[in-house]
Amino acid sequence: MRSFRSRPLSPAQLIARVYAAGIVLGTALLMLPISHQPGQRPTLLEALFTATSSLCITGLSVVDVGSTFSRFGQVVMLLLFQAGGLGIITLGTLVALVGGRRLGFHDRLNVATQLNAAEVGGIVGILRRIVLFVFGAELVGVLLLYPRFAVLEGPLEGLFYAVFHSISAFNHAGFSLYPDGMLRFVSDPLVSLSLSALVLVGSLGFLSVMELVRYRQNPRRYRLSLATKAALVTSGVLLALSLLAVLLLEWNNPKTLGALPWYDKLLAGFFQAVTPRSGGFSTVDYGGMTQATLMVTVLLMFVGANPSSTGGGIKTTTFFVLVTSAWSMIRGRPNIVAFRRRIGEGVVLRAGVVAVLSLTLVVTALIALFLSDPQVPGLALIFETVSAFGTVGLSTGITANLSTTGQLVLIALMYLGRIGPLTFALAVSRPSRRSEGVIYPREDEIPIG
Repeated sequence: MRSFRSRPLSPAQLIARVYAAGIVLGTALLMLPISHQPGQRPTLLEALFTATSSLCITGLSVVDVGSTFSRFGQVVMLLLFQAGGLGIITLGTLVALVGGRRLGFHDRLNVATQLNAAEVGGIVGILRRIVLFVFGAELVGVLLLYPRFAVLEGPLEGLFYAVFHSISAFNHAGFSLYPDGMLRFVSDPLVSLSLSALVLVGSLGFLSVMELVRYRQNPRRYRLSLATKAALVTSGVLLALSLLAVLLLEWNNPKTLGALPWYDKLLAGFFQAVTPRSGGFSTVDYGGMTQATLMVTVLLMFVGANPSSTGGGIKTTTFFVLVTSAWSMIRGRPNIVAFRRRIGEGVVLRAGVVAVLSLTLVVTALIALFLSDPQVPGLALIFETVSAFGTVGLSTGITANLSTTGQLVLIALMYLGRIGPLTFALAVSRPSRRSEGVIYPREDEIPIG
């Protein structure tokens, strides 16, 4: 009889453990003297926070990246959020393929789980297309950003700045080498629109992009799946509503858009509408935004980006299923239908579980922050908590001022937000066999609402 230790890890267990190991490795590398600028020596907590934020592609930071870490340390960070954006399991599989290793079924299942792919077959071909898509998009970003950074930083330094910010934007890491983030580029259309495009493309999701390309090549043969339609429609609606909310609520705010000419207000408003769903960059000070805008941003960060993308949150498809099921129930429809397709009860149940687990995690972390940092305004803590869970990285400026306990809470939240609360729950739980083969009576008389 096989022992428990001899059993292969489930996909959820592997993802949870590999990300944890990656954080430990990243922390160790960032603690090396070669990773620091002269005269700088980050603490273990600061290195742990930075490694977690980098690998979990969040962007929250307790130190100034440009002045604290050397070029070696910045390259370590760059590699961490490149790995985090692709997914460590995906990246490891690619390395194995390059080394000539053949993938077994369990390997393919692990990759499919991380990518949210419905099928295991053809996963190698999907990986190849993902690599071309990712590095192609990042290369275009470098070419767009380089002219501006070359002028500001010089030819060689400008190239590294372009590479760093392109990879950071596409993978939704939100890290910048400038001490004020991207605030200096609020009126720069080249940088703002390039970064916005990278964030948008990265948020679409690898599988959705491949479906779109295949559909464009032969629309008669291929059809977009319900998941892709739901993700694209939800993303478009959220982007439009976000842009409208930012412009209406911040147009006359002197601390954000109010001091800008109208055309720069539109540019800055668009940038801020794109980034809350996981981008992490900002060209205005979120600490100066109105409370209404902050709450809208909190909701956007909680929803996040599309499945199989570089973004976090509960995902647009989860939000779509929840809204669609609520709308169907309100209208008295027995079935949940979208785009002439009926959504299965299992999908609705899974969406509800993800939403409940995510909300429970956020509320638990928020209570812990209320206890550890009672001096910080409540809305700022709510904003920081959801930003960490959604792996967004936007902040009102309180991250570095939080207590040690508060920063540890954010570290745990970034980790759990990246791997997903459902994945973590599956990784630590053991399947129960007590009710196998038993069908219990159905009960529909529980009062709801």
